[in-house]
Amino acid sequence: MEEAQLKSFAITDVGKRRELNEDYIYTSDKMIGNLSNLFIVADGMGGHNAGDYASRYTVEKVIETVEELENERDIEEIMQEAIYRANAYIYEKARTDIKLSGMGTTLVIASIKNQEVLVANIGDSRMYVINKNITQITKDHSLVEEMVTMGGLDKEAARNHPDKNIITRAIGVKEFVLADFFEVKLEKEDKILLCTDGLTNMLNDDEIHRIVQSNEDVETAAKALIAAANEKGGRDNIAVVLIEPFGGLE
Repeated sequence: MEEAQLKSFAITDVGKRRELNEDYIYTSDKMIGNLSNLFIVADGMGGHNAGDYASRYTVEKVIETVEELENERDIEEIMQEAIYRANAYIYEKARTDIKLSGMGTTLVIASIKNQEVLVANIGDSRMYVINKNITQITKDHSLVEEMVTMGGLDKEAARNHPDKNIITRAIGVKEFVLADFFEVKLEKEDKILLCTDGLTNMLNDDEIHRIVQSNEDVETAAKALIAAANEKGGRDNIAVVLIEPFGGLE
């Protein structure tokens, strides 16, 4: 496949119910450290400003680590080390600063190289691949996802379950945290979506798919997703990173 110009657009919105936006996003379409590109979504949790602190400084620590490891060639090892350092930093801050006690954040990190995307996730923020279909690549680290996996709950019921916001893994909550890694071969028509649960709790997969496919470019599609989530109630902060890996191909 010939090289094509990657296109991306990132947007976050406070939603209709919250006063503070605790979602934090980062994108780089160009080389950063030894990664060809880098896309990050984080959804902070904690009282007062602690969730905002957790998501922001987790993302910043990941970026700092990626830049420092510019001689490391293995993408997964770069991501692993970045996650390890970010978790250690947030955990220590939460342990030593009473105002930040109990904070944590979800994290999704993705990087594309050689027609493949590698993604790491912790928590219930997600990555999808969207084409003729929509496929959730990451698996939520949440109580309801465990119930779905065990067969006690279906996907639609999980979206409305009273415990849907209880996550089972997060950055900064424990001394060590394990990320899940997924690698996906990409095709010409694929789009990649990273998002927080402020989107997926408001819109189901079919609605997300329809919006992305009915908008020609990533910017209008991303903005349409935010608008649709707010129209449905906007109960939480919303973060969307939408990527067209082969945007320059005819």
